[in-house]
Parts: sequence; C-alpha cells; structure tokens
Amino acid sequence: MILEDLDLAALVRELHAALGPGEPVGYLRGKAKMRDALADLHGFSQLEAESVVDTLELQGYLHFLGDPRAPSEAESRWDFRTG
Repeated sequence: MILEDLDLAALVRELHAALGPGEPVGYLRGKAKMRDALADLHGFSQLEAESVVDTLELQGYLHFLGDPRAPSEAESRWDFRTG
C-alpha cells in the first residue's frame, strides 16, 4: 500500500458507511474499530490500516468530538468529514 495513492475522501465515505450511524464511540475504541473496518474492506494489514486512520485524522477527514484525555469525554463520538 502506498499512502499517497489512496483517495482519502473515498476511504472516509466507505468507512462511515461501513460503521453506521452513531459509530464509532470512544477515542481508542473508535480508532480500533475504524482500523479493523479498513483492514476488512481493503485487505490492509493492521499496521497499514492504523496508518491510514492516523492520516485521515491528521488530514482533517476524521475528528474526535471530545478530549481523549478527559475521562468525562471518553465516550464521545467521531465526526466523519466527507465533503
């Protein structure tokens, strides 16, 4: 997999469709769920899928709606910015 060759906008749309409404919940649990979904959908290794999720977050396609360091916000959701 070459990260630069991936269509990140298409990946985030596929990911959002695969996870359904209201998912994923929690910062680490959400990242793991998205990683697993990408691995299943595209045959990425766990490491490759983790890298894609990190890139989607860094590029602004994914945004966690809480503060992952604050226990009171640990159950917040992720926002998928698809367009």
